[in-house]
Amino acid sequence: MLSGARVVLPTGIVDGGRVVVEGSRIADVSERPDVSERPDASERADGAAGIAEGAQVIDLTGHWLVPGFVDMHNHGGGGASFTSGTADEILQGIQTHRLHGSTTLVASTVTVDMDFLAQRAGLLSELAEQGEIAGIHFEGPFISPCRKGAHSEALLRHPDPAEVRKVIDAARGHATMVTLATELPGGIDSVRLLVEHGVIAAIGHTDASYEQTAEAIDAGATVATHLFNAMPQLGHREPGPVAALLEDERVTVELINDGVHLHPASLELAFRHAGGSRVAFITDAMDAAGFGDGRYRLGPLEVEVSAGVARLVEGGSIAGSTLTLDRAFQRAVTVDRLPVEDVVAAVAANPARLLGVYDRVGSLDPGKDADLVVLDAQFALKGVMRRGEWVVAL
Repeated sequence: MLSGARVVLPTGIVDGGRVVVEGSRIADVSERPDVSERPDASERADGAAGIAEGAQVIDLTGHWLVPGFVDMHNHGGGGASFTSGTADEILQGIQTHRLHGSTTLVASTVTVDMDFLAQRAGLLSELAEQGEIAGIHFEGPFISPCRKGAHSEALLRHPDPAEVRKVIDAARGHATMVTLATELPGGIDSVRLLVEHGVIAAIGHTDASYEQTAEAIDAGATVATHLFNAMPQLGHREPGPVAALLEDERVTVELINDGVHLHPASLELAFRHAGGSRVAFITDAMDAAGFGDGRYRLGPLEVEVSAGVARLVEGGSIAGSTLTLDRAFQRAVTVDRLPVEDVVAAVAANPARLLGVYDRVGSLDPGKDADLVVLDAQFALKGVMRRGEWVVAL
Protein backbone atom coordinates (compact mmCIF):
# COMPACT_ATOMS: atom_id res chain seq x y z
CA MET A 1 0.00 0.00 0.00
CA LEU A 2 1.41 3.35 -1.11
CA SER A 3 -0.20 6.07 0.98
CA GLY A 4 0.02 9.77 1.69
CA ALA A 5 1.27 10.96 -1.70
CA ARG A 6 -0.24 13.46 -4.06
CA VAL A 7 -1.67 10.96 -6.55
CA VAL A 8 -2.36 12.06 -10.12
CA LEU A 9 -5.46 10.26 -11.40
CA PRO A 10 -7.41 10.70 -14.65
CA THR A 11 -9.98 12.61 -12.61
CA GLY A 12 -7.44 14.98 -11.04
CA ILE A 13 -4.96 15.25 -8.19
CA VAL A 14 -5.77 13.55 -4.88
CA ASP A 15 -3.89 14.81 -1.84
CA GLY A 16 -3.00 12.07 0.61
CA GLY A 17 -4.15 9.38 -1.83
CA ARG A 18 -3.70 5.65 -1.52
CA VAL A 19 -2.76 3.06 -4.16
CA VAL A 20 -2.88 -0.64 -3.36
CA VAL A 21 -0.82 -3.05 -5.46
CA GLU A 22 -1.48 -6.80 -5.47
CA GLY A 23 0.89 -8.87 -7.55
CA SER A 24 1.45 -7.13 -10.87
CA ARG A 25 -1.77 -5.09 -10.82
CA ILE A 26 -3.25 -2.04 -9.20
CA ALA A 27 -5.95 -3.38 -6.87
CA ASP A 28 -7.37 -0.16 -5.46
CA VAL A 29 -7.01 3.59 -5.74
CA SER A 30 -8.70 5.81 -3.21
CA GLU A 31 -8.52 8.95 -1.13
CA ARG A 32 -7.21 8.39 2.38
CA PRO A 33 -9.79 9.02 5.09
CA ASP A 34 -9.30 12.30 6.94
CA VAL A 35 -7.55 11.96 10.31
CA SER A 36 -6.65 14.57 12.89
CA GLU A 37 -3.19 13.11 13.35
CA ARG A 38 -1.08 11.01 11.02
CA PRO A 39 -1.12 7.39 12.33
CA ASP A 40 2.10 5.59 13.01
CA ALA A 41 3.21 2.65 10.90
CA SER A 42 1.45 0.01 12.98
CA GLU A 43 -1.86 1.91 12.90
CA ARG A 44 -1.57 2.36 9.16
CA ALA A 45 -1.02 -1.36 8.73
CA ASP A 46 -4.09 -2.12 10.85
CA GLY A 47 -6.20 0.35 8.90
CA ALA A 48 -5.06 -1.19 5.64
CA ALA A 49 -6.19 -4.68 6.61
CA GLY A 50 -9.63 -4.24 5.12
CA ILE A 51 -8.13 -3.50 1.74
CA ALA A 52 -5.07 -5.70 1.65
CA GLU A 53 -4.55 -8.11 4.53
CA GLY A 54 -0.96 -7.98 5.72
CA ALA A 55 0.00 -5.34 3.14
CA GLN A 56 3.32 -3.58 3.37
CA VAL A 57 2.57 0.11 3.90
CA ILE A 58 4.87 2.75 2.43
CA ASP A 59 4.33 6.33 3.54
CA LEU A 60 4.86 8.69 0.61
CA THR A 61 3.91 11.90 2.35
CA GLY A 62 5.57 14.82 0.57
CA HIS A 63 5.88 12.88 -2.69
CA TRP A 64 4.01 12.62 -5.99
CA LEU A 65 2.70 9.32 -7.34
CA VAL A 66 2.15 9.21 -11.11
CA PRO A 67 1.72 6.51 -13.78
CA GLY A 68 4.74 4.87 -15.34
CA PHE A 69 5.97 6.79 -18.37
CA VAL A 70 5.25 5.68 -21.94
CA ASP A 71 7.96 6.59 -24.47
CA MET A 72 6.73 6.08 -28.03
CA HIS A 73 9.90 7.30 -29.78
CA ASN A 74 13.23 6.04 -28.45
CA HIS A 75 16.34 4.87 -30.32
CA GLY A 76 18.39 3.53 -27.43
CA GLY A 77 20.23 4.23 -24.21
CA GLY A 78 22.82 2.93 -21.80
CA GLY A 79 25.31 2.68 -24.65
CA ALA A 80 23.00 0.46 -26.72
CA SER A 81 21.32 1.22 -30.05
CA PHE A 82 17.98 -0.36 -30.89
CA THR A 83 19.00 -0.27 -34.57
CA SER A 84 22.31 -2.09 -34.29
CA GLY A 85 22.70 -3.63 -30.83
CA THR A 86 22.50 -7.28 -29.86
CA ALA A 87 19.46 -8.53 -27.95
CA ASP A 88 21.35 -8.24 -24.65
CA GLU A 89 22.51 -4.72 -25.49
CA ILE A 90 18.98 -3.68 -26.39
CA LEU A 91 17.73 -5.04 -23.06
CA GLN A 92 20.42 -2.95 -21.39
CA GLY A 93 19.11 0.13 -23.20
CA ILE A 94 15.53 -0.66 -22.21
CA GLN A 95 16.58 -1.08 -18.58
CA THR A 96 18.36 2.27 -18.66
CA HIS A 97 15.11 4.02 -19.53
CA ARG A 98 13.12 2.00 -17.00
CA LEU A 99 15.48 3.33 -14.34
CA HIS A 100 14.26 6.77 -15.40
CA GLY A 101 10.57 5.91 -15.23
CA SER A 102 9.79 4.67 -18.76
CA THR A 103 7.97 1.46 -17.90
CA THR A 104 6.57 1.18 -21.45
CA LEU A 105 8.79 1.83 -24.44
CA VAL A 106 8.58 1.61 -28.23
CA ALA A 107 11.90 0.83 -29.92
CA SER A 108 12.67 3.18 -32.81
CA THR A 109 15.03 2.46 -35.68
CA VAL A 110 16.94 4.85 -37.93
CA THR A 111 17.64 4.70 -41.65
CA VAL A 112 19.73 1.68 -42.65
CA ASP A 113 19.85 -0.71 -45.59
CA MET A 114 16.42 -2.28 -46.20
CA ASP A 115 17.63 -5.86 -45.76
CA PHE A 116 19.33 -4.97 -42.50
CA LEU A 117 16.21 -3.10 -41.37
CA ALA A 118 14.11 -6.22 -41.98
CA GLN A 119 16.60 -8.26 -39.95
CA ARG A 120 16.41 -5.76 -37.08
CA ALA A 121 12.62 -5.82 -37.24
CA GLY A 122 12.75 -9.56 -36.68
CA LEU A 123 14.97 -9.20 -33.61
CA LEU A 124 12.88 -6.39 -32.12
CA SER A 125 9.67 -8.32 -32.75
CA GLU A 126 11.02 -11.13 -30.54
CA LEU A 127 11.50 -8.62 -27.73
CA ALA A 128 7.97 -7.33 -28.29
CA GLU A 129 6.64 -10.89 -28.03
CA GLN A 130 8.49 -11.22 -24.71
CA GLY A 131 6.82 -8.03 -23.44
CA GLU A 132 10.06 -6.07 -23.23
CA ILE A 133 8.95 -3.38 -25.71
CA ALA A 134 5.51 -2.17 -26.79
CA GLY A 135 6.30 -2.26 -30.50
CA ILE A 136 8.59 -0.94 -33.21
CA HIS A 137 8.73 2.53 -34.73
CA PHE A 138 10.43 2.86 -38.11
CA GLU A 139 11.85 6.37 -38.52
CA GLY A 140 13.27 6.21 -42.01
CA PRO A 141 14.15 5.39 -44.68
CA PHE A 142 10.95 6.88 -46.16
CA ILE A 143 11.81 10.50 -45.40
CA SER A 144 12.83 13.64 -47.27
CA PRO A 145 16.49 14.26 -48.13
CA CYS A 146 15.72 17.96 -47.61
CA ARG A 147 14.93 17.29 -43.94
CA LYS A 148 17.01 14.19 -43.28
CA GLY A 149 18.48 15.31 -39.95
CA ALA A 150 20.67 12.50 -38.60
CA HIS A 151 19.80 10.00 -41.33
CA SER A 152 22.06 8.78 -44.15
CA GLU A 153 20.93 10.47 -47.37
CA ALA A 154 22.39 7.67 -49.47
CA LEU A 155 19.97 5.16 -47.90
CA LEU A 156 16.78 7.23 -48.12
CA ARG A 157 13.99 6.16 -50.47
CA HIS A 158 10.50 7.12 -51.50
CA PRO A 159 7.66 5.65 -49.42
CA ASP A 160 6.58 3.14 -52.03
CA PRO A 161 3.69 1.13 -50.54
CA ALA A 162 5.32 -2.17 -51.56
CA GLU A 163 8.50 -1.24 -49.67
CA VAL A 164 6.57 -0.01 -46.65
CA ARG A 165 4.64 -3.29 -46.65
CA LYS A 166 7.90 -5.26 -46.51
CA VAL A 167 8.96 -3.39 -43.39
CA ILE A 168 5.72 -3.92 -41.50
CA ASP A 169 5.61 -7.58 -42.55
CA ALA A 170 9.13 -8.05 -41.18
CA ALA A 171 7.87 -6.80 -37.80
CA ARG A 172 5.43 -9.74 -37.57
CA GLY A 173 2.54 -7.68 -36.24
CA HIS A 174 4.65 -5.50 -33.94
CA ALA A 175 5.07 -2.48 -36.22
CA THR A 176 3.58 0.34 -34.16
CA MET A 177 4.47 3.43 -36.17
CA VAL A 178 6.19 4.50 -39.40
CA THR A 179 7.45 8.04 -39.97
CA LEU A 180 6.99 9.24 -43.54
CA ALA A 181 7.59 12.31 -45.64
CA THR A 182 4.10 12.01 -47.06
CA GLU A 183 4.68 14.55 -49.86
CA LEU A 184 7.07 12.13 -51.58
CA PRO A 185 5.84 9.77 -54.34
CA GLY A 186 3.77 7.00 -52.76
CA GLY A 187 3.40 8.88 -49.48
CA ILE A 188 -0.38 9.19 -49.37
CA ASP A 189 -0.91 5.62 -50.56
CA SER A 190 1.50 4.43 -47.88
CA VAL A 191 -0.45 6.32 -45.22
CA ARG A 192 -3.58 4.48 -46.31
CA LEU A 193 -1.70 1.16 -46.30
CA LEU A 194 -0.48 1.73 -42.75
CA VAL A 195 -3.95 2.64 -41.54
CA GLU A 196 -5.37 -0.53 -43.12
CA HIS A 197 -2.82 -2.59 -41.18
CA GLY A 198 -3.38 -0.84 -37.87
CA VAL A 199 -0.02 0.95 -37.92
CA ILE A 200 0.30 4.62 -36.96
CA ALA A 201 1.29 6.85 -39.87
CA ALA A 202 3.47 9.69 -38.58
CA ILE A 203 4.42 12.79 -40.55
CA GLY A 204 8.04 13.74 -40.04
CA HIS A 205 11.37 14.57 -41.64
CA THR A 206 9.17 16.24 -44.20
CA ASP A 207 9.32 19.20 -46.56
CA ALA A 208 5.56 19.19 -47.09
CA SER A 209 3.40 22.28 -47.50
CA TYR A 210 0.39 23.05 -45.32
CA GLU A 211 -1.91 21.65 -48.02
CA GLN A 212 0.12 18.46 -48.50
CA THR A 213 0.18 17.87 -44.76
CA ALA A 214 -3.58 18.35 -44.50
CA GLU A 215 -4.03 15.80 -47.31
CA ALA A 216 -1.94 13.25 -45.40
CA ILE A 217 -3.96 13.82 -42.23
CA ASP A 218 -7.17 13.28 -44.18
CA ALA A 219 -5.66 10.03 -45.49
CA GLY A 220 -5.15 8.81 -41.91
CA ALA A 221 -1.87 10.21 -40.52
CA THR A 222 -2.29 10.85 -36.78
CA VAL A 223 1.15 11.76 -35.38
CA ALA A 224 3.63 14.59 -35.87
CA THR A 225 7.12 13.17 -35.42
CA HIS A 226 9.03 15.57 -33.09
CA LEU A 227 7.00 18.63 -34.07
CA PHE A 228 9.05 21.64 -35.27
CA ASN A 229 12.17 19.53 -35.78
CA ALA A 230 13.09 18.29 -39.28
CA MET A 231 10.28 20.17 -41.02
CA PRO A 232 9.69 23.67 -42.47
CA GLN A 233 9.08 26.25 -39.79
CA LEU A 234 5.85 28.15 -39.30
CA GLY A 235 5.56 31.01 -41.78
CA HIS A 236 3.01 33.77 -42.20
CA ARG A 237 2.53 33.16 -45.95
CA GLU A 238 3.49 29.50 -46.02
CA PRO A 239 2.33 28.01 -42.69
CA GLY A 240 3.75 24.62 -43.63
CA PRO A 241 3.22 21.36 -41.74
CA VAL A 242 3.45 22.86 -38.24
CA ALA A 243 0.19 24.78 -38.59
CA ALA A 244 -1.65 21.83 -40.17
CA LEU A 245 -0.47 19.44 -37.47
CA LEU A 246 -1.24 21.75 -34.58
CA GLU A 247 -4.72 22.72 -35.70
CA ASP A 248 -6.10 19.28 -36.49
CA GLU A 249 -7.78 17.52 -33.58
CA ARG A 250 -6.93 14.13 -35.06
CA VAL A 251 -3.18 14.60 -34.63
CA THR A 252 -0.98 13.93 -31.60
CA VAL A 253 2.21 15.99 -31.62
CA GLU A 254 5.49 14.64 -30.28
CA LEU A 255 7.70 17.10 -28.38
CA ILE A 256 11.31 16.68 -27.23
CA ASN A 257 11.47 18.72 -24.03
CA ASP A 258 15.20 18.75 -23.34
CA GLY A 259 15.87 22.49 -23.62
CA VAL A 260 17.85 21.87 -26.83
CA HIS A 261 15.36 20.81 -29.47
CA LEU A 262 12.70 23.40 -28.58
CA HIS A 263 12.60 26.95 -27.31
CA PRO A 264 10.23 27.22 -24.33
CA ALA A 265 7.96 29.51 -26.37
CA SER A 266 7.58 26.79 -29.02
CA LEU A 267 6.64 24.29 -26.33
CA GLU A 268 4.07 26.70 -24.94
CA LEU A 269 2.70 27.32 -28.45
CA ALA A 270 2.24 23.60 -29.00
CA PHE A 271 0.46 23.07 -25.69
CA ARG A 272 -1.75 26.11 -26.19
CA HIS A 273 -2.93 25.05 -29.65
CA ALA A 274 -2.91 21.26 -29.36
CA GLY A 275 -4.11 21.18 -25.76
CA GLY A 276 -3.06 18.81 -23.01
CA SER A 277 -4.76 15.82 -24.64
CA ARG A 278 -2.80 15.94 -27.91
CA VAL A 279 0.82 16.22 -26.76
CA ALA A 280 3.17 13.29 -26.25
CA PHE A 281 6.57 13.91 -24.71
CA ILE A 282 9.21 11.66 -26.26
CA THR A 283 12.92 11.25 -25.70
CA ASP A 284 14.08 10.52 -29.28
CA ALA A 285 16.99 9.16 -27.26
CA MET A 286 20.06 7.65 -28.85
CA ASP A 287 22.44 5.22 -27.20
CA ALA A 288 24.26 7.94 -25.23
CA ALA A 289 21.19 8.49 -23.03
CA GLY A 290 22.12 7.55 -19.48
CA PHE A 291 25.65 6.73 -20.61
CA GLY A 292 27.70 9.92 -21.08
CA ASP A 293 29.56 12.06 -23.57
CA GLY A 294 31.73 10.59 -26.32
CA ARG A 295 31.65 9.23 -29.86
CA TYR A 296 28.72 7.04 -30.96
CA ARG A 297 27.14 5.73 -34.13
CA LEU A 298 23.58 6.39 -35.23
CA GLY A 299 22.98 3.89 -38.00
CA PRO A 300 25.93 4.41 -40.35
CA LEU A 301 26.63 7.97 -39.12
CA GLU A 302 29.11 9.07 -36.46
CA VAL A 303 27.83 11.22 -33.59
CA GLU A 304 29.66 13.35 -31.06
CA VAL A 305 27.96 13.86 -27.69
CA SER A 306 29.25 16.84 -25.74
CA ALA A 307 27.62 18.26 -22.59
CA GLY A 308 24.74 15.89 -23.23
CA VAL A 309 23.98 17.26 -26.73
CA ALA A 310 24.29 14.82 -29.64
CA ARG A 311 25.37 16.16 -33.03
CA LEU A 312 26.60 14.53 -36.23
CA VAL A 313 30.36 14.69 -36.57
CA GLU A 314 29.89 15.62 -40.22
CA GLY A 315 27.62 18.61 -40.63
CA GLY A 316 26.74 19.21 -36.98
CA SER A 317 23.02 18.37 -37.18
CA ILE A 318 21.32 17.46 -33.91
CA ALA A 319 21.33 13.65 -33.76
CA GLY A 320 18.52 12.61 -31.47
CA SER A 321 18.87 13.34 -27.77
CA THR A 322 20.29 12.02 -24.52
CA LEU A 323 17.00 12.76 -22.79
CA THR A 324 15.13 10.56 -20.33
CA LEU A 325 11.46 11.13 -19.59
CA ASP A 326 11.97 11.90 -15.91
CA ARG A 327 14.06 14.90 -16.95
CA ALA A 328 11.45 15.95 -19.51
CA PHE A 329 8.78 15.71 -16.80
CA GLN A 330 10.75 17.72 -14.24
CA ARG A 331 11.62 20.43 -16.77
CA ALA A 332 8.02 20.72 -17.95
CA VAL A 333 6.77 21.41 -14.43
CA THR A 334 9.62 23.41 -12.91
CA VAL A 335 10.92 25.37 -15.93
CA ASP A 336 8.02 25.48 -18.36
CA ARG A 337 5.44 25.80 -15.56
CA LEU A 338 2.98 23.42 -17.17
CA PRO A 339 0.16 21.94 -15.07
CA VAL A 340 1.16 18.62 -13.52
CA GLU A 341 -1.97 16.92 -14.90
CA ASP A 342 -1.06 17.95 -18.47
CA VAL A 343 2.51 16.73 -18.05
CA VAL A 344 1.32 13.36 -16.72
CA ALA A 345 -0.97 13.06 -19.74
CA ALA A 346 1.92 13.88 -22.08
CA VAL A 347 4.24 11.22 -20.63
CA ALA A 348 1.66 8.51 -19.97
CA ALA A 349 -2.02 8.66 -20.93
CA ASN A 350 -1.73 10.30 -24.36
CA PRO A 351 0.95 7.99 -25.80
CA ALA A 352 -0.73 4.97 -24.19
CA ARG A 353 -4.04 5.79 -25.90
CA LEU A 354 -2.30 6.37 -29.21
CA LEU A 355 -0.48 3.03 -28.98
CA GLY A 356 -3.68 1.19 -28.06
CA VAL A 357 -2.40 0.08 -24.64
CA TYR A 358 -4.38 2.42 -22.39
CA ASP A 359 -6.39 -0.52 -21.11
CA ARG A 360 -3.19 -1.75 -19.41
CA VAL A 361 -0.97 1.29 -18.77
CA GLY A 362 -0.99 5.08 -18.82
CA SER A 363 -3.00 5.81 -15.67
CA LEU A 364 -3.35 4.72 -12.06
CA ASP A 365 -6.62 2.79 -12.39
CA PRO A 366 -7.62 -0.47 -10.68
CA GLY A 367 -6.98 -3.48 -12.87
CA LYS A 368 -4.13 -1.92 -14.82
CA ASP A 369 -0.48 -2.94 -14.61
CA ALA A 370 1.17 -1.65 -11.46
CA ASP A 371 3.44 0.71 -13.40
CA LEU A 372 4.14 3.84 -11.39
CA VAL A 373 6.70 6.51 -10.63
CA VAL A 374 7.40 8.22 -7.31
CA LEU A 375 8.68 11.81 -7.46
CA ASP A 376 9.76 14.08 -4.65
CA ALA A 377 8.38 17.57 -4.02
CA GLN A 378 10.80 18.99 -6.62
CA PHE A 379 9.71 16.33 -9.16
CA ALA A 380 12.97 14.39 -9.02
CA LEU A 381 12.56 10.65 -9.53
CA LYS A 382 12.72 8.58 -6.34
CA GLY A 383 11.10 5.25 -7.21
CA VAL A 384 9.90 3.22 -10.18
CA MET A 385 7.63 0.19 -10.14
CA ARG A 386 6.91 -1.94 -13.20
CA ARG A 387 4.25 -4.64 -13.05
CA GLY A 388 4.39 -4.65 -9.27
CA GLU A 389 8.19 -4.98 -9.02
CA TRP A 390 10.45 -2.16 -7.94
CA VAL A 391 12.89 -1.15 -10.67
CA VAL A 392 14.10 1.74 -8.54
CA ALA A 393 13.38 0.93 -4.91
CA LEU A 394 12.46 3.62 -2.43
